[in-house]
Amino acid sequence: MFGLDAFHLARTQFAFTVMAHIIFPALSIGLASYLAVLEGMWLRTGQRVYLDLFKYWLKPFSLVFGMGVVSGLVMSYQFGTNWSVFSDKAGPVIGPLMGYEVLSAFFLEAGFLGVMLFGMEKVGPKLHFAATCVVAFGTLLSAFWILVVNSWMQTPVGFTLDADGRFLPADWLAIIFNPSFPVRFPHMVLASYLSVAFVVGATGAWHVLSDKRNEAARTMFSMAMWMAALAAPAQVLVGDAHGLNTLQYQPAKIAAMEGHYEAHDGAPLILFGIPHDDTATMDYEIAIPHLSSLILTHQWNGHTPGLNDFKPEDRPSAEILFWTFRIMVGLGSAMVLLGAASLFLRWKRKLYDSKLMLYASLAMAPSGLIALLAGWVTTEVGRQPYTVYGVLRTAQSVSPIGAPGLAVSLTAFVLVYLLVFGAGVGLVLRLLANPPTRGEHGPSSHPARAHGIVPGPVIAAE
Repeated sequence: MFGLDAFHLARTQFAFTVMAHIIFPALSIGLASYLAVLEGMWLRTGQRVYLDLFKYWLKPFSLVFGMGVVSGLVMSYQFGTNWSVFSDKAGPVIGPLMGYEVLSAFFLEAGFLGVMLFGMEKVGPKLHFAATCVVAFGTLLSAFWILVVNSWMQTPVGFTLDADGRFLPADWLAIIFNPSFPVRFPHMVLASYLSVAFVVGATGAWHVLSDKRNEAARTMFSMAMWMAALAAPAQVLVGDAHGLNTLQYQPAKIAAMEGHYEAHDGAPLILFGIPHDDTATMDYEIAIPHLSSLILTHQWNGHTPGLNDFKPEDRPSAEILFWTFRIMVGLGSAMVLLGAASLFLRWKRKLYDSKLMLYASLAMAPSGLIALLAGWVTTEVGRQPYTVYGVLRTAQSVSPIGAPGLAVSLTAFVLVYLLVFGAGVGLVLRLLANPPTRGEHGPSSHPARAHGIVPGPVIAAE
């Protein structure tokens, strides 16, 4: 499918760097909000366990945040090196949006991050909590602008083309709130929250298995399961809206995701099969009649497109999208089931007693991140063969650069990323391998009671 020419090497390099990068912002978004909740719970209730958990997760957050910043810079340079034609043509739209992300979100995060990391003993708990909330808001604002850019590339509106084919902004509100942004943004935020929920849940499960009386481990596991139980079903609903939106604006992507080479009235949902793009056939198909139409159109005999409705040069690859979409949906279904199981065990007051539940949570630790990557591949490969969907082709966006240089830089990226970020992830895992203990970071000089905060009732772990 892919050759070793400069075009495919440039695509591979960007795909590698963006997939390595996206993990860290997703974790930063979820952990920043989790830290804000933990500190808020400590201030509200006065229970030391929330402060202990806040300090326990603060170091992993700072490492993840730093790796996200470093890995993000690399992609920015690639716009000027490997994708200079895209930067030239789409720059009048993309440039200001990326600038807004730096000026508003990143400066907001960076400005208050120092207070969040080092200021608890200096500024007081309420001001420190405000700084934590600002950092959490900054991560969401950063996601807002990045999703604006990506959504506009998926559903471009609000522009005109000049004589040289450059995109000139005509309506900034239309560009920002383009047709796919309202579903893509919450979909990404929920994916980030779920990714963190299952990492936190697995960490709590690991330490509960070692010591069921560890209050901090029990609390983090309980909070993670609440997030799974609430956010996973919400993600299903948002995903359904996302599918309807994609069917309207990118029907070829839907056809590839579903593995439909022919249009259908009452299309089946293909559970398993082996797609072949060269022959436009699906081998070993196992399907449920009408279910795809029911999901996509909410009608029993609703019409769904097939890839053969589009010119061969305009089709994304079903051989990739068919599998990445099923990985995402399969893991999402497992998240819903685990969240439902946690509610049942919580009701039976056996949340920490079920080893099956604890081991299942351990096994699901990377599920959110894997589903996130599978969804990202589905989104980006499904946009092909365009960078700006329907207007600017990917082959027209690449820089005039030779394959040897790209091959060398790609190899260097892989080696450096494995070394640097592998070491960073290893350090995070070492931190999480240590159990959270009461007061392990030393007493705080700003306990909630000392500042006139009346502790609320003790919140039962179950």
